[in-house]
Amino acid sequence: MKRGSPTGIFAVLAAALLWGTTGTAATFAPAVGPLAMGAAALGIGGILQAAIAAPSLRRERPALSSQRGTVLVGAAAVLIYPLAFYSSMHLAGVAVGTVVSLGSAPIASGLLERVIERRRLSGWWMLAVALGIAGSAVLCAAKMHDSPSETLPTVAGVILGLVAGATYAMYSWSAHRLMNRGVGRAAAMGAVFGLGGIALMPVLMLTGAPLIASAQPMMVGLYMAMVPMFLGYLLFGYGLTRVTPSAATTLTLAEPAIAALLAVVIVGERLPALGWVGLAGICASLLVLSLAPATQARAAEPSRSSELPIGQEV
Repeated sequence: MKRGSPTGIFAVLAAALLWGTTGTAATFAPAVGPLAMGAAALGIGGILQAAIAAPSLRRERPALSSQRGTVLVGAAAVLIYPLAFYSSMHLAGVAVGTVVSLGSAPIASGLLERVIERRRLSGWWMLAVALGIAGSAVLCAAKMHDSPSETLPTVAGVILGLVAGATYAMYSWSAHRLMNRGVGRAAAMGAVFGLGGIALMPVLMLTGAPLIASAQPMMVGLYMAMVPMFLGYLLFGYGLTRVTPSAATTLTLAEPAIAALLAVVIVGERLPALGWVGLAGICASLLVLSLAPATQARAAEPSRSSELPIGQEV
């Protein structure tokens, strides 16, 4: 099995770098609630994805219609993800919220590939995930030990982070599956994120008044939609054509490390010594994943070659 393409790995890591700025950016609009921020960021960003993919969506409408179940599952995940993710950061803090959300995604993604795609997860992938999850757990434990009074909000934030991680893995899998079934990258991402973005608009209408109350929150909302969400997901979609979903979600463990560093340097969140040990575990996870394949061959070969993950030929 070949490793993921270096350009695919770079694209996913670049997306993770942009996503890692979202929690810090949100702190510059404290009057805006997490539901409004999440709906604005991924809602507007998703609709923009669909807008630039409009020609591809028209051209590939029959293929998308034949895979409508996968599209709807992905869109539902896009709807839930930002609401859970930003609420997690709001309750547990930028560092812990992003660590749990992204740290749990590789487990969910790997299980999806194992159960649905019938892929055997390699020992290297398991080692990378173990290191990443251990690092994430240590980082969370350090936060709760350092601030015992914040235990209940942190626990609630952790639960919402697990929901965010599961839905993140689900829409990554959905987009990748559409690509494997012959749908082009632009159409696959545009359909999943466009429908999810439209579904987020009622949430934005109900909660988004603080976003337009003054210039600063408006600029924060535009930044979130245009840079981490729009540009970030363009890069992520490109990367998904060259690495498997489990590899992509594990690579995005770079995001919580970046978010934690920004939270300390810019936001002023305190990260105890144990927290830095957790970050080291996340970095070790990325190193293992970058040097080894994420998955093994399928337990049963598919009847169609188009179902092989792009860039991951057996």
